[in-house]
Amino acid sequence: MKKSLFIAFVFLFSLGCKKFIAVNEDPNNPEDVQESLLLAPVEMGISQMLNGDRSVYVIQMYMQNAALAQDAPNTDTYRLSNAEMDGSWRNIYVTLLQNLNVLTKKAGENNKKNYVAISKILTAFTLGMATDMWGDIPFTEALNGIEKLHPVYDKQEDVYTAMQTLLDDGIEEINSNDPQLPGTDDFFYKGNMGAWKRLAYTMKARYFIHLSKAPGYSGITQAEKALTALAQGMEQNSDDFKMDYPGAAGQEGPWFLNFQPDYALVLASTFVDRLQDNNDPRLPAMVKPAFSSGLYRGRVIGTTIESPDNYSYPSEFCAGIGAANYLLTYSEALFIKAEATLLKTGFSDAQPFYQAAISAHMNKLGIAPAAQETYLASNGMLNAENALEQIMKEKSIVNFLNFETFNDWRRTGFPSLTIVENAVTGSIPRRLLYPQSEQINN
Repeated sequence: MKKSLFIAFVFLFSLGCKKFIAVNEDPNNPEDVQESLLLAPVEMGISQMLNGDRSVYVIQMYMQNAALAQDAPNTDTYRLSNAEMDGSWRNIYVTLLQNLNVLTKKAGENNKKNYVAISKILTAFTLGMATDMWGDIPFTEALNGIEKLHPVYDKQEDVYTAMQTLLDDGIEEINSNDPQLPGTDDFFYKGNMGAWKRLAYTMKARYFIHLSKAPGYSGITQAEKALTALAQGMEQNSDDFKMDYPGAAGQEGPWFLNFQPDYALVLASTFVDRLQDNNDPRLPAMVKPAFSSGLYRGRVIGTTIESPDNYSYPSEFCAGIGAANYLLTYSEALFIKAEATLLKTGFSDAQPFYQAAISAHMNKLGIAPAAQETYLASNGMLNAENALEQIMKEKSIVNFLNFETFNDWRRTGFPSLTIVENAVTGSIPRRLLYPQSEQINN
């Protein structure tokens, strides 16, 4: 009898365990989530990790927009280790591309074409940042987990081709007019698929113009492709590809955090002087005076350090607690149009787009029309000798704190930069180091 009761107890207990185990799932670590719960954190990650993390932080020093309030040798004098890039590589592949891959597949299976479109556009953008940082990168064999632990590196040219295909695919998905729209889970455009489509075309133009001087490519052909894409690209400042931040505790913009005293990051003299020397009315809208003197003063990179209070910081618009993080803007689209037009038909035809790009940026900053007219009268005229330099110099101001300035400088030589004092290398670095983790594991 006792034996029978024991067997019955074990049987009932085993059933109870199975039932208990079936519901014993951690709600904080789900194995599957809907598209809206994937899109929001991926978009936030793209803003924080692609235009605000260590890699872009380093680039701002290479481009002499920012400097460390620390003595050399340091990052701003080009001292960099491979291990410092581990985080950026991991963010791009593990946090961003892997989740975008999941989002694309899941949305495709559920026939949510707009989510597929957004995911492909963001994948192209993320790949663009990665290949512009490092050159050749894994792509075709990446994101396969343990099935492919040593993915091959794709040539940068092939990555660019893949990016254009992703953008074309995204546009095609949008053109299907799927009524299932993202909502507040889309932090960038709130489900406005027309804005996403204009972004995709503008991104195509950006990547076409990147290849204007690449071996085997024709500058005029790339310019024509860029202009064709821009015909359906961004139309106004409201089309800007940007992330807004509420500005509350825990909801700060990434550049606000980067310029906190713990990071000892201040503005560099090259950027501040560029605005001052041209009597640029954007100076007070983009730069704070030094706390100690009330003067606009950037740090001369590589010189003996002074108190951080002696140097300027970015304005509230550029790096305030609630400042938007701009990834690609209408102003940039106009500068691409100016450069492409310059390549195709000359400086005279490029000038209206060049001036419009400056005005679009100044309008966003709230610069008075009279001040704009005065500035354009002195700096708004292009000629055969100065056209490319002027376009790139002004574009670098518009793209302050954006990685794109590094791409422009590498392919055009503008804005003009000289190697900093006490540099640890013989020239300004032209790409970032591959991460140490990748060298060890792949």
